Amino acid sequence: MLRKKAWSLCAIAFLSILAIKPAGAGKPNIIFVLSDDVAQGDLGCYGQELIATPNLDRMSEQGTRFLSAYCGTTVCAPSRASLMTGLHSGHCPIRGNFEIAPEGQLPLPEDASTVADALKAAGYATACTGKWGMGFFDTTGDPLKNGFDHFFGYNCQREAHSYFPRYLYNDHDKTWLEGNDGKTVGQTYAQEWIQNDTIKWVRDHHSKPFFLFYAVTLPHGRHEIDDLGQYADKPWTKTQKAYAAQITRLDDDMGELMATLEELGVAENTLIIFSGDNGSSFSPKSEIGSLFKQASNGLRGYKRGLHEGALRQAAIAWWPGTVPAGRVAEQPWAFWDFLPTVLELAGAESVNDVTTDGKSLVTFFKGGDAPKRDYFYWELHEGKPIQACRFGKWKAIKNGPQADLQLYDLESDPAESTDLAPTHHDQVLRAASIMAEAHSPDANWPLTGPTAIRKQKGQAAWKATRDRLNATN
Repeated sequence: MLRKKAWSLCAIAFLSILAIKPAGAGKPNIIFVLSDDVAQGDLGCYGQELIATPNLDRMSEQGTRFLSAYCGTTVCAPSRASLMTGLHSGHCPIRGNFEIAPEGQLPLPEDASTVADALKAAGYATACTGKWGMGFFDTTGDPLKNGFDHFFGYNCQREAHSYFPRYLYNDHDKTWLEGNDGKTVGQTYAQEWIQNDTIKWVRDHHSKPFFLFYAVTLPHGRHEIDDLGQYADKPWTKTQKAYAAQITRLDDDMGELMATLEELGVAENTLIIFSGDNGSSFSPKSEIGSLFKQASNGLRGYKRGLHEGALRQAAIAWWPGTVPAGRVAEQPWAFWDFLPTVLELAGAESVNDVTTDGKSLVTFFKGGDAPKRDYFYWELHEGKPIQACRFGKWKAIKNGPQADLQLYDLESDPAESTDLAPTHHDQVLRAASIMAEAHSPDANWPLTGPTAIRKQKGQAAWKATRDRLNATN
């Protein structure tokens, strides 16, 4: 039985799972690969020329590549929470990174309903591997309390900053990694263990419908890699070499996953969605951005902002024989569309009391048009709260509670170079109305700025991590 979240907001579509078909034939396997901080322009299929990504390029050639796929918002925890709950960041219970000591982040609340809840109720085996970041194991945000049968990887975002951590979690149990002290580069590369567990789980569960949320930490900083490979002798900085090697390692692991599905004979019954959790992470003037110039693909902005370069991420759908091969789609969709999409794919015949801001993408993924909607909405609570919305060709941004609203025409100005707010008063009023309607008040996420308790807990969390690492021998 799915846990339920009650919203009384007219903008939300109400779905209900009253009758779900028995598990069995006709239900596709579903894999969502969420790469931490990969950008559109990091991949060859989006124009990157210096980093090799042959497997993701093949995935794009055999599937559909999206130019306007939007993340939940532009930092880790709230983007993941939007994906898992089907709620945009005006309704989602997590709307910013909220650190908790000694380990973990603000947990999903007990009444949250997730994609994994829905698919488990529909008879799917479910697993999350990689990075969770939505609550520690002794809280309501425990992944094993939110629909997942199995978890392997990092629970905490702070721990996931190291690719040579002291331990990973296998379900609730710590798996200690040989030669790693948590402070310096060690012997055991975490992604190797995470990839191995992921492939093993797919092999063990391919005979029945399964859902895998593969939340890969690559290429998030720190930029650490166990093997620089083909980039070792490049005339680049150490960080630039490591970043390129991280992207290619990510590509290699995607190739192994696709090859495993093909070997097992289930590729034609498996939908993979590959995506970043936000758009570009770097300024074009940064050490990484200046070399790998394609990161934002000509769009303005990067991580922690709400311009298009921060919100549009790399996204590819692959389902041989179902998702059109070689298609490039410009119509927009967003992370909160994933929940209603999987409900349709799982064969939900009717829906009751499970809420979502999203719309099913099944028809769109199969070659049709994207679903129509009134607007997309984002907010982010990192320092001063910021808001943005897209309605039709119009995009509006409000960079702080007291800031003037900016307005852009994405059809003629996708780089958001000219603010049209002074000359388009009606559209400014429409955007302001959307922002007011889409924001549901939440004690943790007031539009006036960070609460005292959030600041206090965040400082305590980082101090606990620092003290623990300093005490490690």
